[in-house]
Amino acid sequence: MSNWWQDRVVYQIYPRSFQDTNGDGIGDIPGIISHLPELSELGVGILWLSPVYCSPNDDNGYDISDYRNIQPEFGTMADMDRLIAGAGNLDIKVVMDLVINHTSDEHEWFQKSRDPKSPYRNYYIWRPAVNGGPPNNWTSFFAEKCWEYDKLSGEYYLHLFSKKQPDLNYHNPAVLGEVENIMRFWLDKGVSGFRCDVINLLYKASLEDGTKKMILTGSEHYISRNGTHEVLRRLRKDVLDHYDCFAVGETVFVTPAMAHDLCDRSRGELDMVFSFEHMETDQYIVKWFKRRFRAGRFVKIITKWQDALEWNANYFENHDQPRSVSRFGNDTEYWKESAKMLAVCLLSLRGTPYIFQGQEIGMTNFDFKTMDEIRDIESHNVYRLLRHMHFPKGICWNIIRVSSRDNARTPMQWSNSANAGFTTGMPWLGINQNYRRINVYDQKKDSSSIRKFYQKMIAVRGQSDTLKYGSFHALHTTNRLFAFEREYSGEKLTVLLSFSPKKQKVTGQGSVLIASSGRTSYDGVLAPYEAVILISEVKA
Repeated sequence: MSNWWQDRVVYQIYPRSFQDTNGDGIGDIPGIISHLPELSELGVGILWLSPVYCSPNDDNGYDISDYRNIQPEFGTMADMDRLIAGAGNLDIKVVMDLVINHTSDEHEWFQKSRDPKSPYRNYYIWRPAVNGGPPNNWTSFFAEKCWEYDKLSGEYYLHLFSKKQPDLNYHNPAVLGEVENIMRFWLDKGVSGFRCDVINLLYKASLEDGTKKMILTGSEHYISRNGTHEVLRRLRKDVLDHYDCFAVGETVFVTPAMAHDLCDRSRGELDMVFSFEHMETDQYIVKWFKRRFRAGRFVKIITKWQDALEWNANYFENHDQPRSVSRFGNDTEYWKESAKMLAVCLLSLRGTPYIFQGQEIGMTNFDFKTMDEIRDIESHNVYRLLRHMHFPKGICWNIIRVSSRDNARTPMQWSNSANAGFTTGMPWLGINQNYRRINVYDQKKDSSSIRKFYQKMIAVRGQSDTLKYGSFHALHTTNRLFAFEREYSGEKLTVLLSFSPKKQKVTGQGSVLIASSGRTSYDGVLAPYEAVILISEVKA
């Protein structure tokens, strides 16, 4: 028997960029509510909301100052209650972002912890200076030092991300108790689970100096340590097991073996994890140094994870990743074809599919021209670091242009009217000017649009036990072709995916279940960036 989160398709909403209803240029919860019928029509069964909690917005909501209240620019708790209820009426589950590696430095806990005598002192990781400087040599995910000196305290605090995101101390049982109460608060309100931010970094096993040969100095002391597993088992036993919910973890620098330990059912931790390895196949070491995309590398890693885990969290883009059609497809000559092909790939893999807002209409990377248009703190930190290292401005800009998180954060393109129908005010982040040809309104009227195809493909997955539960077996993993089989209860599906701008002869037998081109029969030739699923019976 399957779990409901295995049967449904997840749609991620980045609230700040989804829909503004009050003209302040920032998306809000009433805006999400207004589009619930469209999301239901698309076939979405779960909504994952990026953080809507109170936040100073140093990292766009991932620096939380109050876990039990709604950021005023997004609306009110009454709005949140209406969203949960309205989604429920359409049989759509709501999943919250759970950011518990760190809080905002403006959170009440942290402000109280600055007093060395406060009971909150041990909620965070405070240490005295060593030889007049930081306590160790660790480096930050945001290209800055990860220790900040606090004059009031006379000590340093640890932050693996922004200096306004101090890390919580999971050696203190009181911190875990606070997190459990936060989770119960939202589950009692009716949410159906959590996407757990950087969840495998929680437990810092030691604060010794790190090996500089690591991608991030010091990471060997906190990535997927035993203490993190203990924390996750406690959250499962004390909280999650008492509700009909699920937990998916964002996991950094994990191997399949590490991921297995995090989501193996017998261990009682997470239900599934987001891995990053397939998203790293177009880069050298770190995401800022890109290499040419090769489909062969990409699909071989996808196959590796399909084979390694019982159940995967499948995704090609999110709020931290560039747009998939610009990255893994062809967003110019074969924009529509490659976006549809990627849709078939995503929705045919074994696991729960995650679609990011705008992916279903083929939204592309931004068309910004200068750093003045960038809002992402990570991008600005990296740009400053590169300039400090004497990289020319042109090279620095090209690095940011290709890899910045703002590529996925440009406002949702609802129509070809002013500001893409996102707001009547000044949008918080620039809107891609291709909204005049890429938008929801026009695609809803076009029977051959990317959105219409997503709707059809989601329905096909929903009606196919083989696509949902079947075994996975790779047939071809080359730079031009990804072919695999799904088999379940006497039925076999063969999925053929072209990553090439040229026609390809590909042997395949069976009737057409769905084709991105709309064809109803298969002649052994794939058109450029075409996807075809063939169906046949398995002989006993």
